[in-house]
Order: sequence, then C-alpha cells, then structure tokens
Amino acid sequence: MRTSIKNHYHEIQLTSRRSMVAILVICILIVLLISRLAYLQIYKNILYTTLSTRNAIDLVPIEPTRGLIYDRNGVLLAENIPVFSLDIIPLQVTNLQKTLIALKNVVELNDSDILQFKKQLKQHRRFDEIPLKLRLTDAEVARFTENQYQFPGVIIKARLMRHYPYGESFAHVLGYVGRINTTELNVIDQINYSASHYIGKLGIEKFYEDELHGNVGYEEVENDASGKPIRILKKTRGKPGKNLYLTIDSGLQLAAEKALIDHRGAIVAIQPQTGQVLAMVSEPAYDPNLFVLGISQQDYNALQQSEEKPLYDRALRGLYPLASTIKPYLALQGLNSGATTPDYTIFDNGTFKLPNSSRIWHDWVKLGHGRVNLPRAITVSCDVYFYQLSTKMGIKLMDDILTEFGYGSLTGIDLDNELPGVVASPAWKLKNKGTHWFPGDTTNSSIGQGDMQATPLQLASAISTLAMHGQRYVPFLLLGEQMPGKAYIVHQSTALSPIVLTDKKYWDIVINAMQDVVTSPQGTAYSLFGHGYTYTIAGKTGTAALSKRRLANEEDKQESMPLKLRDHHLFVAFAPVDNPKLAVAIITENSHNAIQTARAIFDYYLGNQPHVVRQPEKTIQ
Repeated sequence: MRTSIKNHYHEIQLTSRRSMVAILVICILIVLLISRLAYLQIYKNILYTTLSTRNAIDLVPIEPTRGLIYDRNGVLLAENIPVFSLDIIPLQVTNLQKTLIALKNVVELNDSDILQFKKQLKQHRRFDEIPLKLRLTDAEVARFTENQYQFPGVIIKARLMRHYPYGESFAHVLGYVGRINTTELNVIDQINYSASHYIGKLGIEKFYEDELHGNVGYEEVENDASGKPIRILKKTRGKPGKNLYLTIDSGLQLAAEKALIDHRGAIVAIQPQTGQVLAMVSEPAYDPNLFVLGISQQDYNALQQSEEKPLYDRALRGLYPLASTIKPYLALQGLNSGATTPDYTIFDNGTFKLPNSSRIWHDWVKLGHGRVNLPRAITVSCDVYFYQLSTKMGIKLMDDILTEFGYGSLTGIDLDNELPGVVASPAWKLKNKGTHWFPGDTTNSSIGQGDMQATPLQLASAISTLAMHGQRYVPFLLLGEQMPGKAYIVHQSTALSPIVLTDKKYWDIVINAMQDVVTSPQGTAYSLFGHGYTYTIAGKTGTAALSKRRLANEEDKQESMPLKLRDHHLFVAFAPVDNPKLAVAIITENSHNAIQTARAIFDYYLGNQPHVVRQPEKTIQ
C-alpha cells in the first residue's frame, strides 16, 4: 500500500485561510456590534434614556387644594377637613378580589364601599391610587398599619375632604361635591383631574368648579427594581383653587330658615340696589355631607321618595302661580297705557262677567269691596277691579309688562338648573296645549292664576326692580374671589336696561298702595304683619288656589281641608320704602305663614344689627 506524505505547506495555507476568514467574520461582527451600540447610545440616546428614566421614576400627580367658600361676612360655609383614606394601587395587587375580602377583616367595609371602588376602578388607570374607603377611624388606621405587610399595593393616604359645617342650611345654594362619574370623566380635563376623585355636582360647587378646583401638581419619585418608592427627586406644587366669597348673609339665611321652620316653601332675599342675593332658602333641605362620603342607595331612595321633596330646590326651580302678586305690575301697565287712572273707580259687588258670557268670576270677598279705585284695589287685593282692567288692556299689554320685569325668562343667576317660568299668551297656549286663547284666560291671568307661573327667584328679582323704580340687575351670588396669597377681586353687579314709564309718578302711586297693604287696617297683610316695627315697608300678598272653590269666601275653610289641598301663600315686599335695602319673596306651601315669615326676616335684617361686608384678609390659606 502507498502511504501519503503530509504536505505541511498546504496545511499551513489552509489553516491561514481559515484563520483569516474567522478573523474577518469576527471583525465584521465587532463592527456591527460597535455600530449597533453607537446607534443605540448616540442616535437613540434620548429615547432609551427616557425609557430608562420611566422605569426608575414615576410622575405622581398631587391633588390641588379645593378653594373654600365663605359668606359675605367671612363665615366659612364649605371647608376641607383632613382625613385618612384607604387607597389601592391595582397594578401592585396580585389578586384584587382576594385582597378586598381579606381587608374586611382589618377595616369595616360595606357593599357600598366595594361598589364605589369598582366603579372608580373602571374610570382610572391601573397605577392610580383609588380610594376604597374614606375617613378611616383611628382604630382602623392602627389595625391596618399593623397588618400592612400582608397587603402590597394597599396604602393609607392622608387627604382633604369637603365638609359643610352648616349641614342642611345652605345645601341648595352650595350644592355638594361627589365622586367623578363616567359622563363627567369624558368632559373634564383628565390630566388636571388625574389626582382628583371629586367634582362639584350642584349649586356653587358645580357652577364655579373651575375656580374652586385649581391645577394639579406632580412629584418625581425614584423607584427601585421592584417598583417601591425610594425618594422624591422633584416636587412641582399645584395651583390651589380660589376661595370664593358669596353675597349670602349667613345670619339672614339662618333667620329665614328659622322663620320658615316646619313649613315647606322658599325664600329669596335680594339687595335691590345691586342684585346681590342675601338669602336663598328652600325647605325642607338635605345634608350635603351625605353625598361627599358616597350616599347609600337606601338613604338616597329615602330622600328621593320623600313626600317633602328635600332634594327639590324650590327657590330656583319651584313653579308657582303668581297669584295676586301680579297686580302691582298690571297696575303699572294700566296707568302707563292709559287703560286706567289712579282715580278711576268701579263698584265691586263680588262678581264679574265678560260680555256675552254667562260665566261668573268671583272676588275673594263674597260681597265685594264696594267702591274701589286703583290704589285701594292693590291695598285690598280687589279681584274684580283687575278682571275689568285686564279686559281693557288685553293679554298682550299684560304679557309685555311681565316680560319687562323678567317673568317667563331666566334671571341669569350664577347657578345651573334654573327654570324660566311661564308668561301665558295665545302663542304659548297654542304651542304647549294645542288650543286657542279665550277671553276667560285673560281674566284668570289678571289675578295670577291659570297658566301663569314663576319661581321665587323671579318674584324676588321683580319686586327688587319695582323697589328701584324700574332699575334692573341680574341677581348673583359671587361677591368676590381670592387666590391664596393674592389680592381679593370683587365681582361687580350687572345692570340691565331699566323699565321706563311715561310718567315717573306711576311708581309712587303703586308703591304707596303696596305700603298700605301692610299699614292700612284694610290691607291684606295688616292683621298678620302686626305692629312694633320701625321701618317702612311695601308689600303684596298672594294666594295660589290649589282647589276649585264653590264659594267666593271659602278662604276661611282652608283649615278643614286636607293639608295637601290647602292653598299656597305668597308675600313679596321691600324695605325701607325710600331707600330699599332688602327685597324678599316668600312662598309657603299649603300654609298661610308667608307674612309672619316676612316679618321675622325684616325684623332681623333691619331692626337687629348693621350688616357690613367684611373684606377678607389679604392672604387666606
């Protein structure tokens, strides 16, 4: 056999070639690696630096401090109180359902707490802190702190919670804050509300939500590999909400509530010279603090189904017949249009018939008032005189004067959900009822019955305008606002176009007659208003009949009727007559207590003590 001899030269060449290829491959790989590293660290430096920072640093939003609400004298009406809440960060919880069950052994949780939490869970991101229970007791804080190691992702958070120290007293004016729902979440600035769980729902809290809420702040928090916070790198303070000062006089508000106690109804008091709302009462009311914590379904159903309707804002949304409070305005129009004069006299025998009609309209006094001119017709509230006056004027002139005084339209007050009321007219009846207007409709309207409707706020605004001889102002509640550490800013009145009559003396004729309503022995408010007051006052009574009377003088039989069928009573007034400081509209449902209520209010405001607006301190935290 032939044995091959090794070719060392050939082997060296082969090894060299293979080495060169290996070295070339390695060099190419090194170049590629260096290129990739250069690409990542130089060209993509900003991107991966940001991602790295995000892994190590969290931006934690800080809820801004909600602004406080004061009355005109600096009395605190809505405050923030410190509480401890139990919050859950869903991202850090392994088994959420198991955690919720286990937490029941440490803190007291009810079905409402769990339900509210699950609602909030759908509306927030998984790394947000979502409150499970607000206002932990000291014992609950201690128990959870002792067992916190068992609940990763569950923390105790110190926060400020809204509180209304007067409870029911200012409920319908202030409104309340509540948990943000899905509908609101789609409307609000989600970045600014990223740390907020509450928003204004009604009243001032809702209307001035932007001013009260403020702007969110942030903390840059460094985390370890497990996501546990190590330290705060940077803190950007949020902008707190503004402190608001309302036109409301809390003393007058409480006095009005006390006067209306045990009666359903509403009171609105306005400063005629500015349009500032000094009191706005709707009774009965509710405790807004129930809604802040999250009202239970049982409690909410009780409020909603109550026959007393405590959730119903009668002052802003209650629609009532104008009744005889309409008569001063029709008297002004009668004088202004020439349909009547101060001396024009009729004989009231207690009945009235339209031409070519067999129907009889009765006066509220069965046998009538005898000879009556315009001033006396207002003083004794003579229905027959205004039946005849309406026949002369017609519904258009009646509508015109009521519209000028603001009836049938929104007053423009800085609150949501106001209703405009109704100034009945042929066009309105055809549109809303599909029927034509009849002469009898005009007759009914002349005493504020039929389809005529107004809110207590409209009644107060109109009587303020009359007190000022036609000068109109938009009623408003915001007196001023102030950022902590900044200057106090005053909110100015908004004047509207005045009501101008052909002769200014017509104002005095009607106002003097309204003064006799209270001071004359024949006046409809004389016996109930009483004696001993030191101020001058002009007013007008009204009775909103809820049942059809068979007799003209059935007024005195009201006490024998079921409570819900008794008439509503109205009283509008202003004082002092020559320099009006207070104009009031009062309605008491199924009760004749309106005039006595007015007496208590005017006595407090004009006979008790001077009421001066206290300017707040320059810096209020």
